[in-house]
Amino acid sequence: MFDLITSKDSNVKNDVLSGITVALALVPEAVAFAFVAGVEPMIGLYAAFMMGLITSAIGGRPGMISGATGAMAVVMVALVAQHGVQYLFAAVILAGLLQIMCGIFKLGKFIRLVPYPVMLGFVNGLAIVIFLAQLGQFKVTNAAGELQWMEGTLLYWMLGLVALTMAIIYLLPKLTKAVPASLVAIVTVTLLVHGLDLEARTVIDFVRDLLPADQR
Repeated sequence: MFDLITSKDSNVKNDVLSGITVALALVPEAVAFAFVAGVEPMIGLYAAFMMGLITSAIGGRPGMISGATGAMAVVMVALVAQHGVQYLFAAVILAGLLQIMCGIFKLGKFIRLVPYPVMLGFVNGLAIVIFLAQLGQFKVTNAAGELQWMEGTLLYWMLGLVALTMAIIYLLPKLTKAVPASLVAIVTVTLLVHGLDLEARTVIDFVRDLLPADQR
């Protein structure tokens, strides 16, 4: 029933590069979705790590989602607000058991009954959720301890770095696919910010601003 150990052809270079890319991209994503769900950032990081570890160890399906998802984060907001984070853990375990049961009884074939416009709308809605979750990166804490939108030079640098990142991700695959474009974008922009000492916010700054004043 379960084929946990299989002999498959692998490419060490591609595996290493994809692992590094996912590891770097998953950190800000997990933190952002943790705040969307109303839980602490460390919970999002621990959850992302365990999900990636388990999927890589016993998973075996290309395209399997093994990271934070905006769809789950949005659904969990009301659950955490009304019942606390303890019920979130129970709900996640229950969801995992239901997925295992769907796999055992081969219920995945019924996904074909879902109309394509519904799936397209779901994916587009998820893209909007992810986009809105990133807008928090453009807010800073003012003198009164309140979050406000960036202004002036800091905003211009942020917009420029975002545009540079998107340009690298879009244009690099047209030149070469030897390395992941996302990894090149992350490394290039990070080195640019630290090398030139640019005024730009980091993931730590984002987390620090959203924590209570006594925990910063």
